[in-house]
Amino acid sequence: MAGRFAALAPLGWDARWAAALAGVDPDAEPGRVVVHHGAGLVLALVDGPRTVMFTRRLDPEPTVGDWAAVVGGEVVSILPRRSLLRRRAAHGGGEQQLAANVDRLLLVCGLDRPVKDGRIQRGTAIAHDAGAEPVVVLTKAAGPDAVDPEQAAAEVRAGNPGVAVVVTSVREGLGLDRLHELIRGASVALLGESGAGKSSIVNALLGEEVALTGEVRLGDAKGRHTTTTRELHLLADGGVLIDSPGIREVGLVAETEAVEETFPEVSESAERCRFRDCRHDAEPGCAVTAGLAAGELDPARVERWKALRAEAETAQLLARPDEARRAGKRFARAARDAQRRKGRR
Repeated sequence: MAGRFAALAPLGWDARWAAALAGVDPDAEPGRVVVHHGAGLVLALVDGPRTVMFTRRLDPEPTVGDWAAVVGGEVVSILPRRSLLRRRAAHGGGEQQLAANVDRLLLVCGLDRPVKDGRIQRGTAIAHDAGAEPVVVLTKAAGPDAVDPEQAAAEVRAGNPGVAVVVTSVREGLGLDRLHELIRGASVALLGESGAGKSSIVNALLGEEVALTGEVRLGDAKGRHTTTTRELHLLADGGVLIDSPGIREVGLVAETEAVEETFPEVSESAERCRFRDCRHDAEPGCAVTAGLAAGELDPARVERWKALRAEAETAQLLARPDEARRAGKRFARAARDAQRRKGRR
């Protein structure tokens, strides 16, 4: 690790980031975004955290986890990202940045409520879209209302092949050593709905009450939003943890390749279909249909694969208005043709 910025190594600074910074301005100082306050950024700099106000428009707009180039106390550029966790904005079709330069994404699910494969698969697709490794963290394993943790973990593994699963209980210290191993030396983000136990995990891993935990309302197992903004934390033994507010819905803006990576056995079958535009419904030579008939594919995973592919394709069209208009015209022509053929019968 070279030079005067070696003190930032626990935050993920390395020779590749140093080269990227030198390409921006050899006199620039690096800082990692800890919190985005709208009008300014809290940056982790060599001499400690500092709030830097915006004086210019930045492209891309910074988010937690970004590395910024600072000159004269001003952020002049965001260094090219290695990854970006993103989702569809809660209101509208836009994109919401969740965190940048993340190595792993912890998908936090509380065992005091149903664990939904669909939600895990969406989170997995978001991780794959960013090039991050997804890990499912099952929390509250020793709670009075928890389901059997071993059975729950087995079901999650069966429904999400290839995704690591960690069972935790903060009060008993269960699973925390494994989480420390996953985070040490890496940048890790947490994603989960409100009340799933993210804040308790953050507090336990950091060894102090940095995130205010809230009581969970009886009856619906929904917690109060105890984290109000995304924030980066540095662990004592190295590694970065990015916490975020609870997310009720995880809409996709991912590329379809991220969906294929989430369902590898289904996508591999689809590649063997006779026709490239096979819809995997009743077309001749459909390898997916054959795999279902032979019991080689899980019907639930096939249906989720179709649904998430369609959602990702729609998101890509919305991101390209001209292509969306062309697709709309093609659909309208096909509908008119179908009506004309129907009228001739």
